[in-house]
Formats: sequence, C-alpha cells, structure tokens
Amino acid sequence: MGNLTTNLAEKKDTNGAFCLAEALLAPGNEAPPHVHSREDELFYILEGALTVYVGDEAFKVETGECIFLPRLKPHAFVIRSPRLRLLVLFTPGGLEEAFRSASSPAQNLELPSGALTYSTADLQQTVQRLSEHGVHVLTLDEIAGQLPLYPKAVPPIPGKSPSIELNDWNTKTP
Repeated sequence: MGNLTTNLAEKKDTNGAFCLAEALLAPGNEAPPHVHSREDELFYILEGALTVYVGDEAFKVETGECIFLPRLKPHAFVIRSPRLRLLVLFTPGGLEEAFRSASSPAQNLELPSGALTYSTADLQQTVQRLSEHGVHVLTLDEIAGQLPLYPKAVPPIPGKSPSIELNDWNTKTP
C-alpha cells in the first residue's frame, strides 16, 4: 500500500515463529491506529524517525532504535522524516498474508509513485482485510479513549506532504 516491502523471512520459512520484513515508507502512508490480537510487533529503525503511540504513551524512535508493540495493545505511528526505512518483526508469523493480498510486485527498489496508501485506499476494504488476520482498526471513539496522545491532525513534513486529518481515513469502521 504505497510502500516498498521486502519479506526477509516469512511464516513458511520460520515454522510459523515470525515474519521479518524491511519496509520503506513516506509520510502519509501510516497505517490507521489498530490493535493486533495474534502477534507482537517490533520496529527497528534503519533510517528516519517516527513517533509511536502505544496506549497512553508516545515514543520518538529514530535511526538505530527499536520499539516493541505487544499484542492486544492499541498502537499507531506517525512518520516524522521525509522517508522511513525499518525492519518489522511480527511474532508469530502470518500477518504478511494481509499485506501480500493488497500488494503488487515492485518495478524497482524505490517507493512506488501514485500507489494507493492507507490514507487514500478504501477504508472498509482495509478494515476487512486486516480483520481477517486478527487486526482491529480502531474507531474514532476508540482512538480517543485508547490512544489519547494520538494527534487529531498529523502535521506535514515541510515540502513533502500535506497535513493528514484523522477523519480523512478513519470515518467509520464496523
């Protein structure tokens, strides 16, 4: 979904233990706030910076740092650099199938231009696809209650992307 992802080790390669991927993203392609019911998640930042919102806490995470996101704990992130390159670990593996079903092969090793992002894709399709893999996309009321520090509008990266309003991509979820 508007990013470049390379699966380094998948569920089938690890006897189901984990999935490890490298991802390249740009501001405006952050996943909607969500909670995993099946897997823990870890980000290791190779390049760039982001703010990660986990429950009632916020963490600035930069190059060379990592953050652990436990299952059943609501979380979201906002990219704070012109691009973000990170390793993402899901344990156990399997969630890579949710991303594969909405992907197409890369034509080169750059961010795709003009591709759908989470903020431009059909929210209902995204919610359905993720829910089939045990990921619940939070409603606006759930965000307010469970991620109180999450911004209502994501400020733009100067010269790179427009501000994103929370209501732009999270209007209704089932």
